[in-house]
Amino acid sequence: MSHNDMTIYEHIGELRKRIVISVIFFFIAVIFSFFLAEPLIVYLQKADEAKELTMNAFRLTDPVKIYMQFAFLIAFIITSPVILFQLWAFISPGLSDKERKVTLSYIPVSVILFVGGIAFAYFILFPFVVEFMTSIANRLDINQVIGINEYFQFLFQLTIPFGVLFQLPVVVMFLTRLGIVTPMYLVKIRKYAYFVLVVIAAFITPPDLLSHMMVTIPLLLLYEVSIFISRISYKKVLEAEKLQEIESEQS
Repeated sequence: MSHNDMTIYEHIGELRKRIVISVIFFFIAVIFSFFLAEPLIVYLQKADEAKELTMNAFRLTDPVKIYMQFAFLIAFIITSPVILFQLWAFISPGLSDKERKVTLSYIPVSVILFVGGIAFAYFILFPFVVEFMTSIANRLDINQVIGINEYFQFLFQLTIPFGVLFQLPVVVMFLTRLGIVTPMYLVKIRKYAYFVLVVIAAFITPPDLLSHMMVTIPLLLLYEVSIFISRISYKKVLEAEKLQEIESEQS
């Protein structure tokens, strides 16, 4: 039975199957992540950005909360290829053979970009942000009492959004192949996209020009890379449509 011939109940059943597989793999990854969470937390506490800070737990549940958050985050990263593959497996019956191969290749690229975005935020941006915050406290003669929960929540709020934002080229490539966006449209809305990206950068960085520029410039470059990738994908779409027309005329 083809994808188009499936009833709504069969579609729901197929979707449920994909969700169940993803959930099972996720919980297995959570168990495995419990062994990775502790050394990762210790490593981050001993990093240059944090080793001068004294971490405090203001609630008995704070250490457990941080431990669980790291375990779930690690598990999500480990499971993300499985989740993306299950999503691909659900939609792939409606795609051509060539589209299946192309979209399947998006999975490792998406995971690499997500991890790369987190790494960029942590190793490049986060040290400047911590230094900026600490310098303000020192100038105001404020003794900082750092809560471990607040420290890592701030770390998550700064790094995870970059993992998501770094998905922009993959999303644009996918939407271009589906015919939803074109490189011409992306160029047309460039100034509005720039404005949105500048606002996003302002929300996730402290109010100093250097940190803001360190976030804004990579985001604008990501948008330009997305336009370039969209042009390549759009060209392939046009070639595929032209080839299909030739084949239909010959038949």
